[in-house]
Amino acid sequence: MRDDSAVAKRGWQTHWHKHPGVRSGDQLTLGERAADRMRNIMGSWPFVFCFFAVMIAWALVNTFLLDRVLHHKAFDPYPYILLNLFLSMLAGVQAAALLIAAKRSDTIASEIAIHTEKNTDDLKDLLKENTGLTLQVKKNTDLLEEVHRQVAGLSFEGGRPAAGEDAPPPPS
Repeated sequence: MRDDSAVAKRGWQTHWHKHPGVRSGDQLTLGERAADRMRNIMGSWPFVFCFFAVMIAWALVNTFLLDRVLHHKAFDPYPYILLNLFLSMLAGVQAAALLIAAKRSDTIASEIAIHTEKNTDDLKDLLKENTGLTLQVKKNTDLLEEVHRQVAGLSFEGGRPAAGEDAPPPPS
């Protein structure tokens, strides 16, 4: 039984690997596993908070500690040209990471859709088979009722004594 509170907290996106129609683990290529890890790390709040912490630390170290305390010895003084270069490189890598993650998400959605289509086709076939069996049962039930009516008609007409008569002796 699955834990519905965990699904509610994290959403279905974190549980896609448990879907029977989606490849996971050793079935994935190295690139697919890397794309999943990259998407899970770069698309998380801890990554965002760490990113902001590094930016703030960079500014504080360069502006206050190195520039003002150690008197003009900052390795990247304001306007932080080196930081801007690193951010530009990070933006390029993140653009590629977003495309890779989107491609991987499309693959997952496609695998789920194919699995769902196969299950739907199987269910349609089972429904047709069930309908056929139900019709056979109905036909056989109707025949059985007809046999019961005929047997009941025979026993009421020929086998029952009339009112006031004794029952005939059993055949020997």
